[in-house]
Amino acid sequence: MHLIADAILLATRQHGEHGAVARALTRGDGVQPGYVRGGRSRMLRPVLQPGNMLRGEWRARTVEQLPALTVEMLHSRAALHAEPLAAAAIAWVTALTATALPEAQPYPYLYDGLDGVLTAIESAPSARGWAGAVVRFELLLLAELGFGLDLERCVVTGLTEDLAYVSPRSGGAVSRGAAVGYEDKLLRLPEFLLAGGQPDGAAITQGFALTGHFLARDLLTERRAEPLPARDRLIDAVKRAVA
Repeated sequence: MHLIADAILLATRQHGEHGAVARALTRGDGVQPGYVRGGRSRMLRPVLQPGNMLRGEWRARTVEQLPALTVEMLHSRAALHAEPLAAAAIAWVTALTATALPEAQPYPYLYDGLDGVLTAIESAPSARGWAGAVVRFELLLLAELGFGLDLERCVVTGLTEDLAYVSPRSGGAVSRGAAVGYEDKLLRLPEFLLAGGQPDGAAITQGFALTGHFLARDLLTERRAEPLPARDRLIDAVKRAVA
């Protein structure tokens, strides 16, 4: 096995006294793990930060062997880890990606989406500017893994107008008229997920509640649920920031 590719670092863990096992998302070859010799050194610790864009070279004699990985920094987001809110957002989207995706299967749209949400976190002046992008990325991940929501038409009437809710069972949109009397049993569908734009605080909260329901039900179950407390902490911090 020999692979050279640009990649977004998702996670690292200690391996031995000095090394680290890194998992990174490539555009064409999906999630790739590798052993980084000296990965815990002072020189490489800032490089092996989740969210960083790297050029990796993976080498292994057999497909069963954990590849040796050497890395070159392309774009560092390490400074954002000193900002609590941005750090929490990066920690969540990279942990979600690392947990949800199988290895070695390409998801080019998710690679582009992850790069986009990380760029939004890096560029926006406040959480209000990137929180909606996190919600959209969660929706994209659900769709790419086969759990997409149908937000184009009402699941009850077939109409495409005045969509305001989502069925927690089917994941289909529900129009305001069809939801009368059942509002408390449905999830709110914030307008920014249909029309775009920058959401306000209430819409951000609604968006996180919507995607969180389906992430917990369909994707982050049993052992995969370990990252969910990080999401709860992020949402609490975002709520305080956009209130």
